[in-house]
Amino acid sequence: MNQTAAQGARALLPRWVVPVVPEGRVLEDHAVVVDGERIAAVVPVAELEAGHPGIERLELPDRVLIPGLVNMHAHSAMALLRGLADDLPLMRWLHENIWPAEKIIMGPDYVRAGTRLAIAEMLRAGTTCFNDNYFFPDVAAEVAVASGMRSVMGMPVIGFPTPWAETEDEYFRRGLEFHRQFVDQPLIGTSFVPHAPYSVGDGAFARIAQLAGELDIPVHLHLLEAPGEVESSRAEHGLHPLDRLDALGLLGPRLLAVHMTQIDAGDIPRLARAGVHVIHCPDSNMKLASGICPVADLDAAGVNVCIGTDGAASNNDLSLLAEMRQTALLAKVSSGNPEAVPAARALSMATIHGARALGMEDEIGSIAPGKQADLATIRLDRIETQPVFDVISQIVYAVPDSQVTDVWVAGRRVVESRELTTLDEAEVLESCREWQQRISTAIGDDPGGT
Repeated sequence: MNQTAAQGARALLPRWVVPVVPEGRVLEDHAVVVDGERIAAVVPVAELEAGHPGIERLELPDRVLIPGLVNMHAHSAMALLRGLADDLPLMRWLHENIWPAEKIIMGPDYVRAGTRLAIAEMLRAGTTCFNDNYFFPDVAAEVAVASGMRSVMGMPVIGFPTPWAETEDEYFRRGLEFHRQFVDQPLIGTSFVPHAPYSVGDGAFARIAQLAGELDIPVHLHLLEAPGEVESSRAEHGLHPLDRLDALGLLGPRLLAVHMTQIDAGDIPRLARAGVHVIHCPDSNMKLASGICPVADLDAAGVNVCIGTDGAASNNDLSLLAEMRQTALLAKVSSGNPEAVPAARALSMATIHGARALGMEDEIGSIAPGKQADLATIRLDRIETQPVFDVISQIVYAVPDSQVTDVWVAGRRVVESRELTTLDEAEVLESCREWQQRISTAIGDDPGGT
């Protein structure tokens, strides 16, 4: 581990640059000049010396430079529950396994260790920003800052007691304390994360709508994730979940709607008009057999579709490169259209679309002067990615995480030649082994007691 702070001006010289905006563009023989935390210029290599005489150069042969990926839905600490309860439907997985396990093991130490494990995995896979949804966000934020990773941490609200909070008022009190603690931290944003319409009451939702407007922050919500949600909402509230959220002031551009596998064609224009952002988690949805989000139709209607991994407990990895590939492939097979979600669009969904949903499109998500230097390099000279006819297609359809070589967040090199510079990999692994034993001892062979 080599603690490397943001440096002075230097030029990154990859073989290719994919700026993402405009979509589909690939620059060859260009340099990206980074000065401190920001991108200062993107120029042809032939013009570099004239504009930046004597600048430090970092040669990156056979590599493509992309914006850092934006993971729009994560439960980072749940990396410690990877593989705990596989091959189950969502509600059995959640009610009989995950929630009972969390009730036993949840606490600051668990969140600290799990978040470190998740961040190590995400950084090495080219993710530079993640939108987190979990308990003890103050602890997770401290880990993210120490690791040099950008994140938006959610203030959780759910309709039953947890180790984070006992009552609705305590959820809001602790959440707002967290927001005030980190509001001026440049790497940390905040959001509200009510769990889901079936686990949060009207009063809490109305309160969230008001506070999110006052604080100008997003609302990150599991929505229409699994079969039966529409029927149960109508039975309990007399309303479709979208109608209920609309009545409570939440159906709008602050809403980051995760999963959305249970929407029909009539819902799509409404979502587009409202400006709702949809977060697609294909691996998790397929593994839990929750359904398929109609990404191609949403995209065609102008809905901003982003990509998330979900937690490692239901994915089981945190690779946004893998999610890009699945997004493109699943859109094609589910729509019957091989032109749905082409590679360049999938890359946009994993970068600038996520930045837009978080209100950070002027700061991250593409490579342009003035933006934060959140960047990743991928080598394309390996057997798995040769020959290279189309750089973006290669990134989306062929690149494994192991070909991500270097990563920068705010100009700080957090991965160098595959080595983490802000985290000690050996310590992360040792902590993981200790927690595996602690979790196994605490819950036994069956976390649900069945």
